[in-house]
Amino acid sequence: MKLYNTLTRKKEEFVPIEEGKVRMYVCGPTVYNYIHIGNARPFIMFETLRRYFEYKGYEVTFVQNFTDVDDKIIKRSHEENITPEEVANKYIEEYFVDADGLGIKRATIHPRVTDNIDEIIEFVKDLEEKGYAYSVNGDVYFDTKKFKDYGKLSRQNQEELEAGARIEVNSNKKHPMDFVLWKAKKEGEPGWQSPWGEGRPGWHIECSVMSSRYLGETIDIHAGGQDLSFPHHENEIAQSEARSGKTFANYWMHNGYININNEKMSKSKGNFFTVRDISKKYDLEIVRFFMLSSHYKNPVNFSDELLNQAKAGLYRLYNTKEKLEFTIKNLKDINIKETEKDLLKELNTFKDKFIKAMDDDLNTADAISSIFELSRFINTNVDENSSIEFSNKCLELFNELTNVLNIVNKTNNDILDEEIESLINKRVEAKKNKDYNLADKIREELLQKGIIIEDTRQGTKWKRA
Repeated sequence: MKLYNTLTRKKEEFVPIEEGKVRMYVCGPTVYNYIHIGNARPFIMFETLRRYFEYKGYEVTFVQNFTDVDDKIIKRSHEENITPEEVANKYIEEYFVDADGLGIKRATIHPRVTDNIDEIIEFVKDLEEKGYAYSVNGDVYFDTKKFKDYGKLSRQNQEELEAGARIEVNSNKKHPMDFVLWKAKKEGEPGWQSPWGEGRPGWHIECSVMSSRYLGETIDIHAGGQDLSFPHHENEIAQSEARSGKTFANYWMHNGYININNEKMSKSKGNFFTVRDISKKYDLEIVRFFMLSSHYKNPVNFSDELLNQAKAGLYRLYNTKEKLEFTIKNLKDINIKETEKDLLKELNTFKDKFIKAMDDDLNTADAISSIFELSRFINTNVDENSSIEFSNKCLELFNELTNVLNIVNKTNNDILDEEIESLINKRVEAKKNKDYNLADKIREELLQKGIIIEDTRQGTKWKRA
């Protein structure tokens, strides 16, 4: 399997530190609000990478943190007149609601910053003792000039970084690119006792500490959005490697940006959408499918038109699965036929294409294309005259591949809302009672709701329009 490593700017063969095991860290949300659609992309894409590693037989330790102390959380706590802890707890719960809707598997560990304060203080003390950090009036800064490789992830030297960055003016810093490790407490803020006085962690130090605590000083993969590459991940590398003297992460992975209707998402433009907003209009599995339909490194345009295209594509796959399951229930012949033996060989090629795509830097777009090819194969070659053995093998492979991506795994009852399901059942009863006028009326009503009814010799079937 090859992965594109942001650090080296090339695809590299993935070789884990420990055979058969993968240690992954993915930067999680700052929990002061509902997650937005830009947050959702890395959470979906790198969780899918985790699923694929597990599919290939790896034991994966997957860490995704919660930043539960931050300026934005403090601001929200003042606005809502509740404690920062209450703000964080509220939006961690809401994160899981959205994550479940997006089909995101729980991390092995979801550490919180506030559960790692002692470890953060020890980490900062070590940096200070090694000469990489200095304190001024209760704040502690990392001295970027002392770390000779600073800028290696973004591929720029310090002068270039200083020229291109919007640097906060701070007379306490020795150098413009120095960043805070520990902040002195201000009025109305939470704080913890430390050797430098009461205060709280800086943002960048959190992930270094939680990664090393739960995964070790060197990990296999560190991932997140492209916007985190600099300065967050650059600073993580500097402080982690300055402390340990070891490589922090062997592979760095970053997903591309999301644009909304061809414009960068921003609150000022009014095109800022939370996952919760979108869930009111679309099933979140559609959002997951949409994200997986593009390569994670490419920028993505997000619009109603493209979401509706994704919805249509996802429902085509559901229709294939439902038709296949319906057919299998009513088949008579059990043993495979001679004519189906050659088809079985062709069936295996779809799995090969899927694995080849996923092995090529998590190319979920091509992996989904292979599933659509499998779908067409099933629709062409499985019918009421097929054997149960051949049909089951088709269904097994379809489920195997879609399960890796965690798509097309809902039942009819999950997909249909109560009103539509009730109408379908009423129509079945109307047909039984030979009330064909009512049956036709219900058919038209269902069609207006996007449900196509098919009457077959095997019973009533439905599919999305």
